[in-house]
Amino acid sequence: MENLNNLRQWLEEQGVLLFDQRLNFSNQATKAATLKLEPGGQVGIFVDRARMAGGVEEMSCLLHEGGHFATGTTHRLYSPFDLVERHEYRANKWAVQRALSAAELDEAVAGGHTELWDLADYFGVTEELMRQAVCWYTYGNLAAALYF
Repeated sequence: MENLNNLRQWLEEQGVLLFDQRLNFSNQATKAATLKLEPGGQVGIFVDRARMAGGVEEMSCLLHEGGHFATGTTHRLYSPFDLVERHEYRANKWAVQRALSAAELDEAVAGGHTELWDLADYFGVTEELMRQAVCWYTYGNLAAALYF
């Protein structure tokens, strides 16, 4: 099971620059963004905590943005929709796998954590990320909308 401090430390050790920054350049729904500077390839993750409800949301956003870095799925702002969707899928998959393993999910369920909200609270992630995790480890995909 991942925690926010360990994730931040790992990203910093990988050379990722972390910023707590208002995202004035994005729409109001955007809570974090990963940017890759060219030509050097330096990666920065910008997190707008003012748009977040708390640490659980920050953790889930940082997992997702860390997924963009770890999987190399950064794209140009005006990339084709299909490319953006593939990159988002890979980032979400990495976030799920970094947040918890199938064995950890099984242990939590066996321990009585059977509701999505309870599992999300137990693992310190949002319910959205928890739905994706349940789908990934149960059905092998992230299509939470099909199952919930």
